[in-house]
Amino acid sequence: MGAASGIAARIAAAALGGFALANAVAALVVVLLAPQVRAEVVTWATMLAFPIHLGATLWAFGARTALRAWIGIGLPLLACLAGLLARL
Repeated sequence: MGAASGIAARIAAAALGGFALANAVAALVVVLLAPQVRAEVVTWATMLAFPIHLGATLWAFGARTALRAWIGIGLPLLACLAGLLARL
């Protein structure tokens, strides 16, 4: 993998993977805290999504390889999706 394609893969992991992970975490928080006041739960879940996306972006560029960046973002994403499917 060349340098340009490695950087492109990291950018994609940070932007797309981070966005997907942040939204999956936010959706999971909303589902888990559903008995609470809905507006407050959605607000907290949205606020939580920002540091999650930041952490995913930092991970994407801090990982040793682009593959590790995708794995480090993809595994928590799959865990969140599994949690969502289990609760629905």
